[in-house]
Amino acid sequence: MSHLEWIAAAFVLANVALVALRSVWNYPFALVAVTLYAFVFFEAKLYSDMLLQGFFFALNLYGWAAWVRARDDSGVPVRWMTDRARRGWAAATIAAWACWSFAMDRTTDAAAPWIDGAIAMLSITAQWLLARRRVESWFLWILVDLIAIPLFASRGLYATSAVYVVLLGLSIDGLIQWRRAAATGRMAP
Repeated sequence: MSHLEWIAAAFVLANVALVALRSVWNYPFALVAVTLYAFVFFEAKLYSDMLLQGFFFALNLYGWAAWVRARDDSGVPVRWMTDRARRGWAAATIAAWACWSFAMDRTTDAAAPWIDGAIAMLSITAQWLLARRRVESWFLWILVDLIAIPLFASRGLYATSAVYVVLLGLSIDGLIQWRRAAATGRMAP
């Protein structure tokens, strides 16, 4: 458990709390957190999670711009996906997980390539849907948290595992808040 891990964890908690509140100011915290976590995961040989941080950095820049453009007087609007969009994203995420995890299993000394790959691919989908302001992103974040807690604890990343316990609570709260905000019933692709 390094000091860097604790600092990264604090930035993640601030980030997710602000996301649940639909605050565009979550993004500066996210950028710092993903940068720090890239180093933490490299040291733990969780390469999928390490590489994921670079993707998150780029997607957080995109999300920040998208949220600023979408913001109105009531905050950042959120929407539900269509059933067709949900099925498409589910199929793509499962296919990406299988391909990525297979590659990590065969080509690296990753500690847990299939579980780590699941966290990575679910997180990519969740982050993309979050940037697009879709309520379903929170269901995926809840699943990521449930998988990540024991994985990170098994790798000795106790602070990160504890953070994911808190993130689980914040994700449940985010889901509740975003469901209320999306109560207008409008669907979006």
